[in-house]
Amino acid sequence: MTQNTQNSYLKLFNRQKENQYKVAQTSYNQRIKKLNALQRAIEFTYREEINDALNKDLGKPKVESELSEVYQIIGDIKYVKKHLHKWMRKQKVETPLSMLGSSSYYIYEPKGVCLIISPWNFPFNLTFGPLISSIAAGNTVVIKPSEMTPHSSALMATIIKDLFDEDEVALVEGEVEVSTALLKLPFNHIFFTGSPNVGKIVMTAAANHLASVTLELGGKSPTIIDKTANIKKATKKIVWGKFLNAGQICVSPDYILIEEGVKEEFINSCKTWIKHFYSNEPKQSESYARIVTPKHFDRLLSYLENAKSLNANIVAGGEHDKASKFIAPTIVTDLDKEASLLNEEIFGPIMPIISYKKLEEAIDFVNSKERPLALYVYSKSKTNIKKVISNTRAGGTCINNNVIHYANHNLPFGGTNNSGIGKSHGFFGFKAFSNERAVVKQHFFGATEFLFPPYTSFKEKIAKLTIKWF
Repeated sequence: MTQNTQNSYLKLFNRQKENQYKVAQTSYNQRIKKLNALQRAIEFTYREEINDALNKDLGKPKVESELSEVYQIIGDIKYVKKHLHKWMRKQKVETPLSMLGSSSYYIYEPKGVCLIISPWNFPFNLTFGPLISSIAAGNTVVIKPSEMTPHSSALMATIIKDLFDEDEVALVEGEVEVSTALLKLPFNHIFFTGSPNVGKIVMTAAANHLASVTLELGGKSPTIIDKTANIKKATKKIVWGKFLNAGQICVSPDYILIEEGVKEEFINSCKTWIKHFYSNEPKQSESYARIVTPKHFDRLLSYLENAKSLNANIVAGGEHDKASKFIAPTIVTDLDKEASLLNEEIFGPIMPIISYKKLEEAIDFVNSKERPLALYVYSKSKTNIKKVISNTRAGGTCINNNVIHYANHNLPFGGTNNSGIGKSHGFFGFKAFSNERAVVKQHFFGATEFLFPPYTSFKEKIAKLTIKWF
């Protein structure tokens, strides 16, 4: 990273800093106009190019690209447009009697100059999603997309340049050193999506400037299945959720905890659905994605080798081809507790299965790990469902389904502790990019003025009455 390059980032930052108050004062109509422009670009102008870029970078089938990228972005924009007017209004609150003569409200004001660092697994969705929230809130933004999906990043750079001036929204491409250079700048807010390890680096950098952060991280999201569950329906949803985008999803069911008596039925049903979704030859299937880079391919293969060295059983899949970055939908059982598959976020098409006898064992296993981004429960027992939710912690939960909570714009999305800080989507995304600014307006003489110095015995009595009655 040359000094000239670092200076160019500083120059870009300063241009946005100078422009932030102009952008902050944009009206509802002006912000809607920007969102409409972005919607047209995604929905019409660049739609085929988006699908093509995703296929080149990740081997994504068109239907997956449409549903998980294009549809999600358009849905975000439509939801924000429907509610933004209400969010931008003064939020009136009650004023206590002790502050007689005044009124109170708060406003959502923009945080200022923001940095969005987005990941590679859903490059358009996870870049434009926070951008939509930032535009709605009235910020200026610098975007750093992942270098691991170069076709998608290049296309996003074209879209951003087409729609926005650099002093409002700019996209910077490059390797890790670009992110490092940007993190040295005093942004007002940083929105990062990625791994917990990198999240710690981002949070450390933000602390140097006391910048606020939204960290959408990952972790090992468990799925608990008891004997009351409808196994056929459960496996259909789990196989879809696990192997969508070749398992490269932050809310993917990372591992399965299943009651011992239905384990074999579950495995057999999974095999049936894998064949139904991807045929006997998933490598030839046009419905199955690929691993993003050779490095990630090698990481996943190392997990499988580690499991085999500890006497685990691969009961489905296991086939792979490095040249095409293909790893078949894979199921692994009889895992040693030290196996990498049980201790590292998998982020790939490998599904470990662990059986339990009592539900408490499954709950204890979940609680022995870091708090996950998502936790899924398959059961017909209200008692068991309540027990799992009450005795665990997670960013989000689906009951008798998985992954789909992400698509509900009315719900907050985000993790807790190791799986993230802060929430996004819909109002929660708008709020993440906003500061709640408290305002008290004095209309006439205030009662508190009776208690100004000099303090007398009479004022002491008034103070006591105020504490007691107001």
